[in-house]
Amino acid sequence: MTRSPSPADDDVRMRGFTHRSTVEDARAWVDQHSSCLPEMELSLSEAAGRVLGQEIISEVNVPDFARSMMDGYAVRAEDTSGASPYNPLALEIHGEILPGQAPTTPVHTGTTVRIMTGAPLPEGADAVIPAEKVQETERDDQIQVLADVSPGKHVGQPGEDISVGEVVLPARRRLRPQDIGVLSSIGIGRLPVISTPRVRIVVTGDELLPAGTRPRDYQITDANSPMLSAMIQRDGGEVIFEGIVADQPDAIENALKEPADVILVSGGSSVGLEDHAPRILAELGTLSIHGIAIRPSSPTGMGLIGETPVFLLPGNPVSCLCAYDFFAGRAIRRLAGLSSDFPYPRCRMPLSRKLVSAIGRVDYARVAIHEGQVEPLAISGASILSSTTRASGFVIIDQDSEGMPAGTEVEVFLYDI
Repeated sequence: MTRSPSPADDDVRMRGFTHRSTVEDARAWVDQHSSCLPEMELSLSEAAGRVLGQEIISEVNVPDFARSMMDGYAVRAEDTSGASPYNPLALEIHGEILPGQAPTTPVHTGTTVRIMTGAPLPEGADAVIPAEKVQETERDDQIQVLADVSPGKHVGQPGEDISVGEVVLPARRRLRPQDIGVLSSIGIGRLPVISTPRVRIVVTGDELLPAGTRPRDYQITDANSPMLSAMIQRDGGEVIFEGIVADQPDAIENALKEPADVILVSGGSSVGLEDHAPRILAELGTLSIHGIAIRPSSPTGMGLIGETPVFLLPGNPVSCLCAYDFFAGRAIRRLAGLSSDFPYPRCRMPLSRKLVSAIGRVDYARVAIHEGQVEPLAISGASILSSTTRASGFVIIDQDSEGMPAGTEVEVFLYDI
């Protein structure tokens, strides 16, 4: 594949970046190279959590018949007019209807049918009197009605829940448990969903121990692969992770050649002598962007191997998280048929003190919320992952801003979803 000349073509190892792309340009590249994957069909039992490929229109009414909403007696409402504990009205019982049974006995003037919740209303009845509003008599086939009801009272009407022709669920909806229940109620057994993006995680670093291992000697434990795995699953992707890759060009190249819809490389993306990933990506495909005007995450890179987007994420955990949310996660969400926007709830609150930045870069500022105010966290370094657990969320400071004074109302992206 022929590569277009760009500042990303330079080998920046031990020299630093001479050019940094803007966040806006990097996200435009992401959008250009990530579009919704094709649909596939799944059974209803497999569809929870998947993204619906097409809108679902009901072909049936739910319920499809008038049914009782109470245990009681099916009546003609006019037969209960004026009934009270001081003026009980007698009705003769002509049978009983249980849920799932077809009614066989109609209700005439002066008669009633005992009915259970969910059972179909018999012909002639237009209301249900609850069992607690009647009194038994000495005769087994008679009751005394102690209250009146209006037509339609305690009756579920056809199509009351869902009607024929109604859009039940829109396309691109991530299916929740209650959605699965509704789909079942209208007789949907199989449905179209967006294919799940297969996301390969390539973690490099000879200093790394496997996730969950106790740190020892001069080695550190891999925190990025479990963090990335959790975010990929949150964003609708399927994780492919086959263990830590050695900081050797051949090992990294072999890992990048493995099939996937998206490849995330964590570590080896910056300007050190052992940062081989940018050069290897350029040789295998295209290194379109390397170096972005954002803090943290400035060493982030991205390019293509064939049509597969590859994201070079910094090894520092907070930088890795930031680069994922801004760029790689955006691509995965788009491929999965989800909104490309941040998957975090938002709120607006005033700053408790000044939030400092620098013109020319976007800042991902971790903040805490205390007593209705946003407190900037005093943090140095992109390796302090625990700062994100102490933080309530983050504030994005635009590249044209030097920061914001105390009292400014800011938008906070909350980590708690």
